[in-house]
Amino acid sequence: MNEIIRKRKSVRKYDPTPLDAATLEAVRAEIGKLKPLYPDIKFTIEFTTKTKGFLGVKAPHFLIFGSEDKPGSHENIGFIGQQLDLYFSANGLGACWLGASKPGEAMESKLPYVIALAFGKPTEPLHRELSAFKRKHLSAICEFFADERLKAARLAPSGMNMQNWFFIVSGELPDTHYWDWDSDVPRNKIIHCYRKKLNPLLEIIFGKMNRIDLGIAICHIWVESEKFSFVEMDVPTRKDLIYLGTVV
Repeated sequence: MNEIIRKRKSVRKYDPTPLDAATLEAVRAEIGKLKPLYPDIKFTIEFTTKTKGFLGVKAPHFLIFGSEDKPGSHENIGFIGQQLDLYFSANGLGACWLGASKPGEAMESKLPYVIALAFGKPTEPLHRELSAFKRKHLSAICEFFADERLKAARLAPSGMNMQNWFFIVSGELPDTHYWDWDSDVPRNKIIHCYRKKLNPLLEIIFGKMNRIDLGIAICHIWVESEKFSFVEMDVPTRKDLIYLGTVV
């Protein structure tokens, strides 16, 4: 598994000192390299030093994500933003998704606001041991554990740590639906990606964040993939799940 995925954590304590110009320019260059999950959905990323919200984090810098309001737009932002989260973690900087925050000043983009990502120099440990992750067992997030990329998806961050994603592996399955955590499985499978259906009230409260979270988890699958395409397929309907697409 990717070394950064194995040890990244959401950082909530930062040195308030602004990062130097060279570091910020490197972040801007990284933004230019981002791969979207849906290339046809327009999005923007802006820098700010102010956000507001009842669960805010004090950090020297924030990235503000805006997007067209289309099917898949929130998953697309999760996929894009998590690439930056991993970039920060790999380069000595902390980052944290802020699902309950909003921009603290007027932004240039006219696209609807989606979410913010705090970043800066951490004043708490940047990384953690694999054993420190508090995550659901694989049996709670996937069906047919026949693709080791799901180990990486399991470690993705999510709002309120809900981990509301679900994956069904299809293809050349082994004789057993379960595989040992430490074993490797050939990556010749396809992964159908879903989120668990919420009741109407919870969907209003958590639906947006759950869609972003699914995009974050799919980003971890992408990082672990030698080849990656995301397509829609004709899959069986599940009354407890909402289908997004399939990794092939």
